[in-house]
Amino acid sequence: ISTVGEEVISSIGRGLCVLIGIHKNDTQADIDFIVRKILNTRLFEDGNGKRWQLSVKDAGLEVLTVSQFTLYCDLKGNKPDYRHAMGGEAAQAFYEDFFTQLCRQYTSDKVKDGKFGAMMEVSILNDGPVTINIDSPKDL
Repeated sequence: ISTVGEEVISSIGRGLCVLIGIHKNDTQADIDFIVRKILNTRLFEDGNGKRWQLSVKDAGLEVLTVSQFTLYCDLKGNKPDYRHAMGGEAAQAFYEDFFTQLCRQYTSDKVKDGKFGAMMEVSILNDGPVTINIDSPKDL
């Protein structure tokens, strides 16, 4: 569930909550790689309960994406430094391209997003718990 103030922006049932950080040097090739990994990485059990067999796409589950520039934070002393994150307008356009591609490659009504640039509260129920960091290769 993502909320801004008291307003629920998006919510999903079982599936993936994707916190996406956008690096200042990311390109369309990075979008292609990340979308492919989000949709095809086998993170869910099959009908027999065997783990790591189905992707979100295979299982027909939902995806919630939230832009999270703070993923590219470095600490400079005791202060956060976001110099590696893509700047506001460019990052918003990049995120919109990413989200559009994700919707095109999956069932668009199963893909939700937050509100870009807003002070959002994101409630995550980590089922498993499984948290995976996916970063696109530097040589794309």
